[in-house]
Amino acid sequence: MQTSTIVLFVSLIEHKTTIFIMKLNTKFQFKTTFRITLLLSLSTLMMLFSSCENQKKSDMTKQQLLAMAKDVHNRVITLDTHCDIDVTNFTDSVNYTQDLKSQVTLPKMKKGGLDVAWFVVYTGQDSLSEIGYQKAYNNAMSKFDAIRRLVTEIAPGEIELALTSEDVKRIHASGKKVAMIGIENGYPIGLDINNVKKFHDLGGRYMSLAHNGHSQLSDSNTGEKNGIWLHDGLSDFGKKVIAEMNKWGIMIDISHPSKEAIRQMINLSKAPVIASHSSARALNDHSRNLDDEQLSWIKDNGGVVQTVAFKTYINQNKQNLFNDKISGIRDAIVDSLNVQWYSWQEFSNLDSNAQNKFLENRDMVMTLAEAKAKSITDFPLQVDVSDFVDHIDYMVEKIGLKHVGISSDFDGGGGVEGWNDTSETLNVTLELVKRGYTESEISQLWSGNLLRVLDDVELIAKNLQAQ
Repeated sequence: MQTSTIVLFVSLIEHKTTIFIMKLNTKFQFKTTFRITLLLSLSTLMMLFSSCENQKKSDMTKQQLLAMAKDVHNRVITLDTHCDIDVTNFTDSVNYTQDLKSQVTLPKMKKGGLDVAWFVVYTGQDSLSEIGYQKAYNNAMSKFDAIRRLVTEIAPGEIELALTSEDVKRIHASGKKVAMIGIENGYPIGLDINNVKKFHDLGGRYMSLAHNGHSQLSDSNTGEKNGIWLHDGLSDFGKKVIAEMNKWGIMIDISHPSKEAIRQMINLSKAPVIASHSSARALNDHSRNLDDEQLSWIKDNGGVVQTVAFKTYINQNKQNLFNDKISGIRDAIVDSLNVQWYSWQEFSNLDSNAQNKFLENRDMVMTLAEAKAKSITDFPLQVDVSDFVDHIDYMVEKIGLKHVGISSDFDGGGGVEGWNDTSETLNVTLELVKRGYTESEISQLWSGNLLRVLDDVELIAKNLQAQ
């Protein structure tokens, strides 16, 4: 009785490795001019390559790993899809050319090697009324204008606005930093669908349809808390906005909307979608993260999840242990300095001057508290870069490397120990190198995957406009 087996022939022809998989019988009765130079199963071959690579990494010193990471980091284009902004940092006297306390500035980007920052036109959710829509629109326009001033008036020699992947590559090659624009919450559109094209023309290249609270377009993930939904997914107008975003080439951002809204967005969209700042719900059960079913939707859609370095989205239990322990130290410092402290809910109700004052005091208080905590033996650890890359690993394994990217949510609550601002961006690459990712894979994670989706969305938009 004859049995069949799969054998692998590796033939080196003109310095290229060609793999032939042939089905042969046990007597090896076949006619061919090729000679067997290597007979290995594919799995054994991959194990050998992987083992050698891992052995090389394990033999390297910390200094050698760091040197390797620096080389990789300098060659790839590093891109962060979510950096919030404060318009008061975009003036003649106070701006990103200075090393401000904000997590993103040009000096920090240069120090950490972050090449591309997506500055976010964020608007908090308010009433679904003409007054609310107008206020939101005015807020959005002020942020578009702030970004425009940065690249045209404040620092045109240091940073330039990109609209396409080709722009990114060109600007990066020139030595400048790259600015791109994302829109967080479609609330400022109001009920005027023409604002979709207007926001595109102003440079917006992704937009989410909701934030923390249901918008006129979409339900928010926050509805999970009480089970109250406004639209059971998308509103009728929200569905029209999806089509309009496809037409003009704005990537649909599924971070923040509800699961049902996300399902409907993906079903309706003619183009791949992104999650501009979300992580894996299987590792941390938070409504802002994406569960395995949602991840599979994004894979099938051809989209990408930009893993977010936000402590409570990465490991809430670990961060809660730290927060609970440090709160006592913090309260003692607040009392000794006689400063006002607010919860984040109270903070949201403050005017802009009071918010800025609190953030200044908070930075000082937390710096002192964390310094004190580091001097205490066995003090609970904060969520760090390793925890963050655990989410990248999980999603790479679950849906494939081509569907995973990187984001911070800096100046919007984001940052982990080791990547607390853009000056520490190298540490993310270092952790990826430690875990065995190749330079090509790191390049995809940092920017390649996101720019691929941007290209796809742009091409689909051109085809839709031509119809």
